[in-house]
Amino acid sequence: MNKVKVVFTDDQKSFRLPSGTRLLIRRCCHAVLEEENFPVSAEISVRIVDNESIRELNREYREIDRATDVLSFPLCEANDYQINPATNLCLLGDIVISAERAHEQALEYGHSFQREIAFLTVHSMLHLLGYDHEAGGIEAVHMREKEEKVLTELGLKRNGSYFLDGE
Repeated sequence: MNKVKVVFTDDQKSFRLPSGTRLLIRRCCHAVLEEENFPVSAEISVRIVDNESIRELNREYREIDRATDVLSFPLCEANDYQINPATNLCLLGDIVISAERAHEQALEYGHSFQREIAFLTVHSMLHLLGYDHEAGGIEAVHMREKEEKVLTELGLKRNGSYFLDGE
């Protein structure tokens, strides 16, 4: 497997991240790239924020004025990757996760905060690699299957079934 560098920043004070969160996020990034047979070493930026910060980003970049759980900012189109000249690593993009929203969703879905953070990281990594679920249909199902496969391999299998609820 190629090298995976995750630049991690915790820019929030509203939720204390459990120990091991950084390692879990790195493992998720690595697992997605391994599952996808990504051909080169890569660099990903992961930023943890609060609901207000992610709301501002969502409003600025998606024109949606509400907090969301995760945002993905790919740095390139499929197979047109930029290389960081300082590290010689492929720059995939940025992931921004709201710790507050992740905590809320973990409670709502009845699973651990770690499971929710892992899901959001895997979900966002797939977006960085060009996957999309916005239009629904088979693409959304395919993306969900990939998410669950990676999470199961990481020991974070879903507690029950899932359905697509108009995403």
